[in-house]
Order: sequence, then C-alpha cells, then structure tokens
Amino acid sequence: MERTGTRGIAAPLREPVPVLRAYEAGVAAVCELAAAFDDLTWGRQTPCPEWRAAELAGHLRCVADDFHEYLDDAPVSRYARLMAAGVHPDTLARKLARQNAAELAALLEAPPAEHIAAFAATARSYAGRLSAVWDLPHHQYRDTVVTVGGMAGAACAEWHLHAWDLARALGSDYRPADPAAVLAGWCAGMPHRPVPATSLGARAVRHHDPWHSVLAASGRLRTGRADRAIRSARAVWPSRRRHARRD
Repeated sequence: MERTGTRGIAAPLREPVPVLRAYEAGVAAVCELAAAFDDLTWGRQTPCPEWRAAELAGHLRCVADDFHEYLDDAPVSRYARLMAAGVHPDTLARKLARQNAAELAALLEAPPAEHIAAFAATARSYAGRLSAVWDLPHHQYRDTVVTVGGMAGAACAEWHLHAWDLARALGSDYRPADPAAVLAGWCAGMPHRPVPATSLGARAVRHHDPWHSVLAASGRLRTGRADRAIRSARAVWPSRRRHARRD
C-alpha cells in the first residue's frame, strides 16, 4: 500500500488495542451465538430481510474474505474504487447488496457451522495483519480518508451487528460489552453512513447509548421489529454478562 495525499481523515482510531479487543469480542459473539442454532433454527429469518440465519453465516464467511482482499489491494481495491466515486449512501448500499448477493450465490454449499468456522479463522487472520499498517490509507469517500484502522473499526461493528442479527433470529437480544468502542469503530470506518441526526438514532446519542446509535446508523432501528428489540425487557444474550465480569 502507498500513502496518498488527503484532505481529511475520518475520526482516526489512533490506538489499535481497544478496537482489536472489541473486534475479537465480536468474532467470539458470532461463534457463541451460532453454536446455539440447530437444523431448524438455522432456517429462521434474521432482521436482514434478505437473509435467513444460514444465509447470514455464509455472508459472514464471504465478507471476512473480502476484508482480506480489500487490504491486499488498498488503497486501490474494488471497494476503494466504489467508495472513490462518492455516490449517495443509498446507491452504495444497493451496489454492496448486489455484490453480497452474488458472492453468497457463488459460495460453495456447506453447513452453516462450517461457514461460521471459516469466518472465525479468516476474521482472526485479518486482525493479525492490521497493527503494522494501522495508519495507512485504506480508501477514500468524498473528502474523507479511511485508514486501515478505520476499516478495522467498520469490521468490528459489522461482527457485532451480525451477532445482534443472530440473537434476534433466536428470539433473544445482544449487546456488546464495549459499545463505545463499537460506535467509535463505526464512525471511523463508515463516514458514508453517519449516526442519524433525527429519530431513534438521535435520541440514542442524547441518552448516551452508543449501541443504539450503531443500530440506528446501520438501519436496524427502521423496522418495528428492531424498535421493539431495543425497548423490550427481554434478557440480553448471556455472553454480555460474562464479558462484563472480565472487564
């Protein structure tokens, strides 16, 4: 990767350790939740309308592979070229959704648990590559440069969000042990999808709930199902309590 001239850096994550700790916690949460599925529950719908739980497992495997590819080719990867166009976030979302669907369709058929195991190995391998190149540019969106560290933050948020998706498919809820680190990762790596200035997302910011802010920024508070999830009194997935005792 080569350094490039820039006009702005997106809220850079100067210190890798908190982000990478939260990143690993997200991978672990996905694995722990996936272990609770069986042949029947893998067929349940997730909050992502296009994916059932089994398909989400395949998507996780694909996107972990993609992160390696983007880092290999940074700052001129296919992802960087897409972001460099500076198109509206809704257009980006549609393009990425088509890419995700194509990759999932091309994925070799395998049990969901096998996809999760491959995801975990690939995601952890990716984390091991990051510290040495943390401050290098990964891609640029409009006037904002996202560093490798920023993209690690985006990946961290993605793992925790998909852990939430899996928990919802099980009829439970999920909340990361360090939601502030997840929000910082989202803000550093996703400048094209900022925390909403209105609605539930803004209330989450005002009430200092970083996890609800990430859910809002990702679009997961737009549906009645997600809204009920954050306001319900249901138990949060037990891994949160175990993680909290270790902190």
